[in-house]
Amino acid sequence: MTLIWVGVAVVLSGFQGSILVLALPAIAADYHASIPALSGLGSILAIGTLGALPLATLADRFGRRRLIATGVAGFSLVNFGSAFAPSLADLALLKLFAVCFEVVVVGVATALIVEEAPPGRRGQAVSVLALLSGFGTGITVIAYPLVAPHWRWLFYASGIGLPLAPLIWWLLPEGRTWQGVRVTGSAIRLLMEPRWRRRIIVLAVMFGLLAVLLEPAGLLYTVYASAVLRWTPVEISLLVVVSGAVGAVSYLAGGYLTDRYGRRGPAIALTIATAGATSLSFVTATVGFFVGNVLWSCFASAATPVFGAWSGELFPTRARATAEAAIALAGAVGSIAGLQGVALLAASAGLGGAIELGGVAAVIGALLLFLLPETKQQPLPE
Repeated sequence: MTLIWVGVAVVLSGFQGSILVLALPAIAADYHASIPALSGLGSILAIGTLGALPLATLADRFGRRRLIATGVAGFSLVNFGSAFAPSLADLALLKLFAVCFEVVVVGVATALIVEEAPPGRRGQAVSVLALLSGFGTGITVIAYPLVAPHWRWLFYASGIGLPLAPLIWWLLPEGRTWQGVRVTGSAIRLLMEPRWRRRIIVLAVMFGLLAVLLEPAGLLYTVYASAVLRWTPVEISLLVVVSGAVGAVSYLAGGYLTDRYGRRGPAIALTIATAGATSLSFVTATVGFFVGNVLWSCFASAATPVFGAWSGELFPTRARATAEAAIALAGAVGSIAGLQGVALLAASAGLGGAIELGGVAAVIGALLLFLLPETKQQPLPE
């Protein structure tokens, strides 16, 4: 029952969260937006992660179920409203709130799944969650070519989450692990204790540096394919379908890999591989862009359950959801830095060259992971 209703939440998050990226070329055309304007849009969205941190602390204090249901209702309502946005600035403002709720749902759902899964299968449990999120993205991938360039129609469809949110509230069981601990004091204050502080700082810096590369790449790759490579929406969707299929298998492979071989080694190797494949995508022509994107999806997808299980095991149950949100917040800072860097460098280095430079930051971030302990199959700290 837990996986069913958590799965519904992350499918909705994956579907609604991917609309903007898939439809970005049409959105840019409708609003006559330049690359700097689109980078500014991405930066505003990253700021939405700020609101996820205080909400996540509520999940550590009052439970997982209610925050997941509230988050689904929140991003569904805001995304539905995005269909009526008269300008890019209005769309950015609405999506800022949607991102806040989406980050909360994914972070709290990951914490809940890690807490409820058997110790030897936490990676595989998180891989199923990631696969369901990818399924939600797949809905957008299939639907958008059918309605393109009418991107607002997909935002209209986001309203489906509103009647589902109360069902999640009523039917999703509260986590037994969270119920078994005594919540005392502030989750943020707990994470600042010496035992946890080093871990949160290392992961935060790592995800911030990785986001310098992946946020501009993930937001603007459809724009690059459309404006630089002259691909059609159907060709872009074909790439996303192939990448998504490879990614789906990689989610499951990553879960198996981390449960068998641990967290730290696979996390470092997959992060470096992700950085290399992503950079390759933007410095080659059509074939290289296609191959690079598929490899990028493969490595990044395999890394998702590795980091999901590892981050859950590194922090106490009393502050696990807060830790997930804090890491996401650090990623948002890196996202803003990467997007603004691309906006400044695109005119001189080209869009692809500007994105590629972020690969150096991502590799540095991967090397920081040597500072974290291995946690495979260890009991979850309370």
